[in-house]
Amino acid sequence: YQLPIKRVVANSADLASEPLGTEAENAAGVAVNSDFLDGMPTEKAAAEVIRRAETAGWGKGTVQYRLRDWGVSRQRYWGTPIPIIHCQACGAVPVPRDQLPVVLPDDIEFDKPGNPLDRHPTWRHVSCPSCGGEAVRETDTLDTFVDSSWYFIRFASQPTDKPFDRAEAEKWLPVAQYIGGVEHAILHLLYARFWTRALQRMGKIGVAEPFQGLFTQGMVTHETYRAGDGSWLSPDEVRKDGDDWIHIESGQPVSLGRVEKMSKSKRNTVDPEPILAKYGADAVRWFMLSDSPPERDLEWSEGGIEGASRFVQRVWRLATASAPAEGADDALNRKLHRTVAAVGEAIDGLQFNKAIAQLYELTTAIEKAKPSATRHEAIRTLVKLAAPAAPHLAEEAWAALGEQGMVSDAAWPTFNPAQLVDDQVTLAVQINGKLRDTLSAPRGLDRAAAEALALASDKVQRQLDGASPRKVIVVPDRLVNIVA
Repeated sequence: YQLPIKRVVANSADLASEPLGTEAENAAGVAVNSDFLDGMPTEKAAAEVIRRAETAGWGKGTVQYRLRDWGVSRQRYWGTPIPIIHCQACGAVPVPRDQLPVVLPDDIEFDKPGNPLDRHPTWRHVSCPSCGGEAVRETDTLDTFVDSSWYFIRFASQPTDKPFDRAEAEKWLPVAQYIGGVEHAILHLLYARFWTRALQRMGKIGVAEPFQGLFTQGMVTHETYRAGDGSWLSPDEVRKDGDDWIHIESGQPVSLGRVEKMSKSKRNTVDPEPILAKYGADAVRWFMLSDSPPERDLEWSEGGIEGASRFVQRVWRLATASAPAEGADDALNRKLHRTVAAVGEAIDGLQFNKAIAQLYELTTAIEKAKPSATRHEAIRTLVKLAAPAAPHLAEEAWAALGEQGMVSDAAWPTFNPAQLVDDQVTLAVQINGKLRDTLSAPRGLDRAAAEALALASDKVQRQLDGASPRKVIVVPDRLVNIVA
């Protein structure tokens, strides 16, 4: 309708006149063209509108809850029985405490559709706990979320006479790091949190939050393939012919679809057994950890596994060819200590691809280094650092190095913090605030020496053209600014 629309939210206050896009924007920003709200972050602006509405008496702030009732009953055998008895005279009556837990019958038949508990000849028929009359058990069972919502409390303590031991559970909980798929990030964690808080409210446990940290890993994906009749084809049914894909059996062209998560419906799953037999478990694991950050999806690639396999062979060759030697290699030693620090930090942050990237660099540095005591120690350390991702390789390489015991029992490598500090720094040299040169200098160079080094630069001499500087400002280990 060509109605004039003013921008009321922008990235910053000075973008108030920026043209609107073609679609609605719902990102946070700064209020603009909004009178007394101008310049406020949108969240603060909303609170201010509510405050003024309440002060003026024409409105008030409310909280809109999106929670809904949780339908926990299921019409199936496998599940926790619902402890309710139905009596025509008394209605729904709870099973008495001394009759809990209700145990499912073992003599069940699954030969017909529907809930088999409804057809059991004796289990469902009981006496009403209230009046003693004829009654029937509730045959629906509880949703499996009822069990998975508190399993971590049971794992932390496993007494034989009760669901969990409170003191033992409180010793271990909350869970420090929860790792799961993104589909768990809503329902399961919501139910687990509800269950934990309900138990706390009932005085059963003193823990309110079940999990301290959550990490959701990505999915494994693969290309999809479609035949001319629209049917999906599996990766082992097609081959690449130049830039095209061909159905192996019929020779007909195949349409290459999107890269999607592996699923039975799209038939883009890969049988791991042939891959494991060809390359080994270490190469497959190494590829999966090294290819991308674990929170992102991973595209399955046999070429990537081949690359990981080549790296496994490189480490094996280093281990089998290495022998104790004399002499030190300061550069390699510094690289080794920095790698140990970086790998430890990356693993602690669940950034396994970054840890493996560091091991690639260390391996290359070792290969280029001459035989020395430092080189042999670097290979030993490389094997230790690679062990979490390539345990089979690491154990074999550890033995090949002549070490006793298993590498998995060996102490994790440590590093010297002093080796993480560069001996040299880069000094930026400016004249009247403009960069004119960069110089390498020893760390900790005093002001007089830094000034002399900067003034001796050929580039600085040309710029000064014989003139003496009026002032020299030195920021240690960073900057020399000459005021001409």
